[in-house]
Amino acid sequence: MGDQRPLPVGEAWRAVAACFVTTFALFSRHRVRMPRRLVGEQLRFADGTTARIHRETRLGSGLAKDPCTLVVAFRLRRVRGPAHALFRRESLLNTPPFVGFPGFTSKLWLAHDEMNRYRGVYEWDGQRRAELYARSLWRVLALVSVPGSIRYIVVPGLHRDDMIANSLPAGKAEPDDTAWWHTAVST
Repeated sequence: MGDQRPLPVGEAWRAVAACFVTTFALFSRHRVRMPRRLVGEQLRFADGTTARIHRETRLGSGLAKDPCTLVVAFRLRRVRGPAHALFRRESLLNTPPFVGFPGFTSKLWLAHDEMNRYRGVYEWDGQRRAELYARSLWRVLALVSVPGSIRYIVVPGLHRDDMIANSLPAGKAEPDDTAWWHTAVST
């Protein structure tokens, strides 16, 4: 996975601010879609956890020309029990901090898993663009996340739906560090 760290504060917040401007233009042109086809589906991960898809956001077709899959995970501070449902509803307001980043094509929003960990599974157009986004998003997530819980992985050359369809058998992830992000099929 390499050295994961956020962008410098000023650079990250400038990128997020630019994204907001682009996002509002995308909404005004009705380019942002929220398909329901996958909502309610469960994703199983190679570490044995599961998470339900509660929203999908996409631009246009949602398919990238230079595809990569980005998976981001974090645990929220002080969110327990019924507060998880509130966070899922509120998360619709979190669309502006990401949909306008260059290269965004689609995101699956996952509810918390058995370890209270939230994940976003994205398709991104361009590995460097995905990395820029993940490192910028880190600054936003750090405001509300358990310290040390933010992780991400960029998998180049892979469409998001192909990653989900070509899952590993549960418990077979190698090396072990891939288990948190790699989807698994039920055995």
